[in-house]
Amino acid sequence: MSYNAINKTIRMANGRDITIETGKLAKQADGSVVVKCGNAMLLATVVSNKEAREGVDFLPLSVDYQEKFASSGKIPGGFLKREARLSDYEVLISRLVDRILRPMFPDDYHAETQVIINLISADSEILPDALAALAASAAISVSDIPFNGPISEVRVARIDGQFQINPLLSDLGRADIDLIVGGSADSVAMVEGEMSEVSEEDMLEAIRVAHEAIKGQVQAQVELAQEVGNTTKRTYSHETNDLELKERIFKAVYEKAYAVAASGNNVKAQRKDAFKAIKEEFVASLPEDHTYDSALIGKYFHDAEKEAVRDVVLKERRRLDGRALDEIRPIWSEVNYLPSAHGSAIFTRGETQSLTTVTLGTKLDEQMIDGAMFSGYNKFMLHYNFPPFSTGEAKPMRGTGRREVGHGNLAMRSLKKVLPPEDENPYTIRIVSDILESNGSSSMATVCAGTLALMDAGIQIKAPVSGIAMGLIMDEETGNFAVLSDILGDEDHLGDMDFKVTGTSKGITACQMDIKVKGLSFEILGQALAQAKNGRLHILGEMNKTIAQPNADFKPHTPRSQNIIIDKEFIGAVIGPGGKVIQQIQRDSGATIQIEEKNDKGYVNVFATSQESMQQAVSKIKAIVAVPEVGEVYTGKVKSIQPYGAFVEFMAGKDGLLHISEVKWERLESMEGVLELGEEIQVKLVDIDPKTGKYKLSRKALLPKPERKEAAPGNQ
Repeated sequence: MSYNAINKTIRMANGRDITIETGKLAKQADGSVVVKCGNAMLLATVVSNKEAREGVDFLPLSVDYQEKFASSGKIPGGFLKREARLSDYEVLISRLVDRILRPMFPDDYHAETQVIINLISADSEILPDALAALAASAAISVSDIPFNGPISEVRVARIDGQFQINPLLSDLGRADIDLIVGGSADSVAMVEGEMSEVSEEDMLEAIRVAHEAIKGQVQAQVELAQEVGNTTKRTYSHETNDLELKERIFKAVYEKAYAVAASGNNVKAQRKDAFKAIKEEFVASLPEDHTYDSALIGKYFHDAEKEAVRDVVLKERRRLDGRALDEIRPIWSEVNYLPSAHGSAIFTRGETQSLTTVTLGTKLDEQMIDGAMFSGYNKFMLHYNFPPFSTGEAKPMRGTGRREVGHGNLAMRSLKKVLPPEDENPYTIRIVSDILESNGSSSMATVCAGTLALMDAGIQIKAPVSGIAMGLIMDEETGNFAVLSDILGDEDHLGDMDFKVTGTSKGITACQMDIKVKGLSFEILGQALAQAKNGRLHILGEMNKTIAQPNADFKPHTPRSQNIIIDKEFIGAVIGPGGKVIQQIQRDSGATIQIEEKNDKGYVNVFATSQESMQQAVSKIKAIVAVPEVGEVYTGKVKSIQPYGAFVEFMAGKDGLLHISEVKWERLESMEGVLELGEEIQVKLVDIDPKTGKYKLSRKALLPKPERKEAAPGNQ
């Protein structure tokens, strides 16, 4: 049996090829492709039901990215030994694809649609996250599913001062800009990534470079769809509309909704009640025997409310809560709120509030990563929790959702850029942000609260980080637009952009942008970044009023941790036979000691609950790894006595011979009664035998030399 596979090759600027193949695998799906780059291969499939479910007025889209362990020749860990629920890494890639695909479907398309992307072959140098959206879009493009694409995503990184598209993993560590950018041939629609305090201009240039690469990948998909022949999309009818009802609702409620939107009420609940009252008043005005669909009433009222809110912003240049376009809501913050935490902070901006904690742990607390692409350990974690009470709702709590994973990851990437270098930070750090109130950009509140809590904990970060969410209201027909600083939840929902930017006073550390409109210009992006910078600096100024720099020391109840780097050959001496030495040090001091070998060095981590315990353990380790120096004086202990001298332990694990001739200036006939076993004496290291490495000690060198006696006159 033969397959009529169709291939399309994209030549990258770096000389590598990306190949898209369709018609060979998963042919019962509505669309399927295999995207290959190097040895990396992704299978993307899409299936969409022909009809929408009754009562569904949105797109039920699910995107799942999963890595098969066999793709990299691994067997999963754990008891099940099989791929199970998606890891956080897989969830994050699923979100990257979902966020750019979702706005590309027609607004009136409501059929349940499922996109599945599997990594079926891995390449240790090719990161699959930059290929996943290309694969998903190509699968949809070769299907008959309605789609306003194609789209694609690429990674753009600045490495050694040069921008690269989809760089090798081994080169990415040198990058000061690392962005995933998604878009169509016409515009950019999604940006996410991290940076090392770079300027807004540099970030904008990176997006421009990425968009040029995206255009080529989009064109390749257009040509592939033409070769397949699936350029005609299926017909559908997923909405029932009543234009007479829509017009009636707009006439009845628009002006009233406009008045509420223009009132400047800064209390979310009161605005919500005011809009609800308008709707209830309209419903009450209808005849009792009306036949209007309640779902359509709700839909058209929402449309009227949305248009009124947007018109207020565009016409009057004022916001729902009365603020100017670039005005930041009132901010207050507090540190050291929780007495038992290692670090804690409250950050409140308007009606958004985060209570954040920092916990400092040992190497034993590191997170183990077991994935197809990445395996190892992670010593910095940030977890974001969004309980239902934060928005005044009662909902079941079903564990961590994708949104929580994504928001926590953005805050983590924002803060990791300012953490101390690993060799200066012996701790495993866990930050937890619990959102207590939410009305706009709780992820940015997490960044601010996380910074404050780190400084409260005494972690010596390079600089404080703040974050701000920018919005956009745009009339695509007239081109009139308004960029909004520090957006509300309603402005996010009703607006055309959610652009989160974090950074220090020097530059940007992370960003995340989602756009709902086509044709967003770089001019608007530039204005949004400039406005975000002003807002970010304002928020930093407010944070500095609470705490401007990290505390000089940790809290008294914070466990102490210290790293000691030793030569590789001393690792065995510290551990001892069967772990005897290290176990004895832990028993005597009460400290916990971990040793690992890397970069031809031994890294010793000492973790103790008190300074006294820490000093005792560190001093014993340093004594073991200290290098004896000729001429130095040591306090030693007599370990054994022989006729020709004594063996003295002058350093931990190091014995030297104190010859009988070096005990005193006087000549000794024997060692009997001169020294006792266990006696502590001071000795001087006088020589190290270059061949045997044996140590020669002297005690008499530390004693006063007897004066020479004068000879008697009669004996001359």
